[in-house]
Amino acid sequence: MTGTALSPPARAKFADPDRTATGEPRARVSLHALETLWVNTGSLCNISCATCYIDSSPRNDALAYIGADEVAAYLAEIAELGLPTRLVGLTGGEPFLNPDILPILTAILAAGHDALVLTNAMRPMMRHAGALAGLAARYGARLRLRVSLDHYTAAGHDAERGAGSFARTLEGLRWAAGAGIALDVASRLLGSEGEAELRAGFARLFAAEDLPVDAADPLGLVIFPQMDATADVPEITDRCWGILGKSPREVMCASARMVVKRRGAARPAVLACTLLAYDPRFELGTRLSEAMGPVALAHPHCATFCVLGGASCGAPRGEA
Repeated sequence: MTGTALSPPARAKFADPDRTATGEPRARVSLHALETLWVNTGSLCNISCATCYIDSSPRNDALAYIGADEVAAYLAEIAELGLPTRLVGLTGGEPFLNPDILPILTAILAAGHDALVLTNAMRPMMRHAGALAGLAARYGARLRLRVSLDHYTAAGHDAERGAGSFARTLEGLRWAAGAGIALDVASRLLGSEGEAELRAGFARLFAAEDLPVDAADPLGLVIFPQMDATADVPEITDRCWGILGKSPREVMCASARMVVKRRGAARPAVLACTLLAYDPRFELGTRLSEAMGPVALAHPHCATFCVLGGASCGAPRGEA
């Protein structure tokens, strides 16, 4: 056959788990040690946010409420496998809407793990005020709340979460601080402000409200990068680790997994990442023992949030 050779068909970005769109080997991350287990308690939330990465709302129940017995089974598997899991994080939706939230928290703490709850600190949390204060009195800083504040001003926060939400969240923060519950705050780079400016603004807020949160501590005030799954972002290849001066061990899926209960599913599933709850390519099995393999960085969030953004949903206290 004569003539010009045909070029190979173009690949779409992030479509092939093994190769990037340019044909290079895609970066993969091995599980170094399961230090953090995340549990999605359900995608229902008491509010709807403008840019919620998981589309939580009062109507989205695509991820069902996980039960205390189902969480207990994973805690038992951690013990059975001798995994070095220090932290169990609860996310949602709003975790305090889950009717089993107190038995779940109690089981995590009684098993010797630290518990971190990601919450908006509004009415669903306050319904459990007495029980939470009791758990904090018993377990101290091993129970920690990470409260979402998208900005240090009411206008900035309410633009994302609805009018009046800033005031209600601050009320919950004040109560938790007064009850002696360990606190962190989570924010995001949403506008033109840089991280230094954002931390300075939060420092002023925490001082004015007498909140025991250190705005300079990257775990005390967690600032997440903006995420847009539709943006044109670079893919991560094997060569990128050397180019960026990063190690695969720095990426969240090297030390964490997440459990979700899909609506209508008979059993929960273990996922590679907290950010990819709806992508079936990142479902690794139903047991932790099935979820120990390497993860291909085949999603835009892998690049923008984890590798280039350098972010992580959580780490045990005292670690980077």
